[in-house]
Amino acid sequence: MEISSPSENAKFPLIRLSQAQLNLLEVCPPQFQRIYLEQLSTPTSPEQQEKLIWGSQFHLLMQQRELGLPIEELLSDDDQLNHSLKALLQAAPELQLNHHWRAAEHCRTLEMQGYLFTVIYDLLIADSTHAQILDWKTYLQPEKPNKLAKNWQTRLYLYVLAETSSYLPEQISMTYWFVKLPKEPQKITFNYDRQQHEQTQRDLIRLLTQLDQWFKNYLEHEVFFPHRSDCLEKCPYADSFERLEYGDDPSKMLSIDEIEEINPFV
Repeated sequence: MEISSPSENAKFPLIRLSQAQLNLLEVCPPQFQRIYLEQLSTPTSPEQQEKLIWGSQFHLLMQQRELGLPIEELLSDDDQLNHSLKALLQAAPELQLNHHWRAAEHCRTLEMQGYLFTVIYDLLIADSTHAQILDWKTYLQPEKPNKLAKNWQTRLYLYVLAETSSYLPEQISMTYWFVKLPKEPQKITFNYDRQQHEQTQRDLIRLLTQLDQWFKNYLEHEVFFPHRSDCLEKCPYADSFERLEYGDDPSKMLSIDEIEEINPFV
């Protein structure tokens, strides 16, 4: 990720931002600095790595199925993958319909205030009156709807589609499918509207304006990204930050071994 402030000079390339980075900016700006600017990521545990691999396999399976490519080899060595696919197809009849326009791993980008948002939809299904974003989640339990509604994946994915297509916000929806067995597949759907769209735009402008200033202070004056007024309440490392005056003494930053990987859906 480029760390030059986009407002400094037009010669700098656009800074790419993802929904995960927006989530972290909302939760704890110093951790955004630590993970994305200073590249101090946390090691992945074997258990986390196993979950990531299974999730990647499921996404690959769904992509190849949509493209009409062979999937037998992917299914032959993984009974859980096979059962999850069959259960999802039974629970989601729209996946069997072929008369709509469809695109797997569909990528869209949107430039805003010198930043470039990139979203990748696991599956986008559309017709003349409605566009539906589908996202596969490989967690055992579905998230609470109110948490997912506030998550930047939901907000950014809906916003970008409305901004980069001819669909009105009211014609767009997003559905999360939770596919990991032993539970049956479950879904949570969010319908979009103009009011949500305008609120997301205001929140994005606010975040990007703050980020511009933080970049400038960080690059020109070596001032660390600040905690928000309620950062300790939202920060996943709140216990560790209770006595930490971050910015007064950078040597007091948490070591990589002291923090766990952030799950933006928690």
